Amino acid sequence: MKKIRIEKPSEERLKKSGVFSWPIWERQISRFDWKYDTDETCYFLEGEVEVITEEGTSYRIKKGDWVEFPKGLKCVWDIKKPVRKHYKLG
Repeated sequence: MKKIRIEKPSEERLKKSGVFSWPIWERQISRFDWKYDTDETCYFLEGEVEVITEEGTSYRIKKGDWVEFPKGLKCVWDIKKPVRKHYKLG
């Protein structure tokens, strides 16, 4: 089973990661299927989303969350509030 990791990062971790130089992805309220072809790390600047894995596990992600999605994860994104996040692939 592929697990999503969610945490609240410290300011130090954010600075060390260089997260604010990563690209930004935005999406309005919507629902769609997704499969991760590579690992993805992201930091949510705005929004709220429920991610449901194919096993049925649900994760609530919101502003301020540091999230790690593993390669091979199949899920549904249900965006409740418009999302804006920094992301890094691989």
